[in-house]
Formats: sequence, C-alpha cells, structure tokens
Amino acid sequence: MSQAQKNILSFFLLFFFFANGAMAQKASLTKLVLKETSFDFGKIPQGKPVFHSFEVKNAGPINLQITDVQASCGCTTPEWERDIIIPGSSTAIKIGFNAAAVGYFEKTITLFYGEGETVLITIKGDVWQTPDQPAPSNKSIALLKKVKFNK
Repeated sequence: MSQAQKNILSFFLLFFFFANGAMAQKASLTKLVLKETSFDFGKIPQGKPVFHSFEVKNAGPINLQITDVQASCGCTTPEWERDIIIPGSSTAIKIGFNAAAVGYFEKTITLFYGEGETVLITIKGDVWQTPDQPAPSNKSIALLKKVKFNK
C-alpha cells in the first residue's frame, strides 16, 4: 500500500470516527421526560370514548421533536403537536380510547423522537357492558311531582 493510499485511508477512518462521535453525542443530549408513563382509566362504560393527556418535557439542552406516535391498536388514537420542543418546554400527547369491546384492555403507544429514539406509554382499564334497554320508568316519581308538601 502506497503512502498516499495510507493517508486517504487514515483520513476516512478519522472522519468516520469523529462523525460517529458527534452523532452519538447529539443523541445522548436529547432527553424526553414523561410526567407519567401509564394511565389507568378504571371502569368505563362500553361505547364511551375516553381521553387522557400525557405531559412530555424536553429536559435536554437541545431542541427536540416528536416525529411520530404509534398506537398498538386502531381503537387507540394519539394526537400531538408536531412543533419543535425547545429545552425546558413541555407539550401534551392526547390519547383517546374507543371503548367498543367489553373487558380488560391494556394498550401501548410508542413515541418516536430525536435520532430514532423511542419511549413507550401505556393505557389500561376495564370496559363494562352497558344495558341493551333503558331503565324502566318509575311511576312513583310522577306521583311525587304531583304531591304538594306544606312548608
């Protein structure tokens, strides 16, 4: 190998080393902090959509952007601002759940940010079946409305 080839090879190795170091340093500077990573809706009636907002804070020294939010199921819908979050600022990710199926549920939502970094949040709860028919009318209430009480 000639001296010129060695110099070119050394140049590319140094360039690769420093480029990787700069990317690793930038990735380590992005710091997304969640106030909570899971939420329990408890018992919810079937057919009633429910919502919860997760607070997200940029705790790093550089700007941060949430590039995507993906839910594990179509019954879970995320909404978020696509703006850049400056250091020290916060934003909210609103998660909606369509309580169509009866029973316990646990869903995950993946947040993508920075240089391919991810974090998971979870929602859970228990959907109870609502009655097929309305409650029967109570004739006593109509009677009570007609009665006049002395003061």
